[in-house]
Amino acid sequence: MNFIIWLVVGGLIGWVASILMRTDGQQGLLLNVVVGIVGAMIAGAFVSPLVGVPTINQGVFSLGALLVSLVGAVLLLAVVNLFRRGSVR
Repeated sequence: MNFIIWLVVGGLIGWVASILMRTDGQQGLLLNVVVGIVGAMIAGAFVSPLVGVPTINQGVFSLGALLVSLVGAVLLLAVVNLFRRGSVR
């Protein structure tokens, strides 16, 4: 059950990040899930140690964990946009 919640929350985080970065029309459901989960991994490596809050990949579903994971997903989309278009957007 935890795996399903992880996928749903990762998809929602990826969807919100894609709206914030204005890439929502280019992504489907699967890519939103991937962006949310990989973004949470990135946040776990870089953002989480700075603020001391875990991510959704660490099994914590708090508001702080959701925000840290969202920051990671936005960072991931910014890097992808930088390589794809030459600008962060």
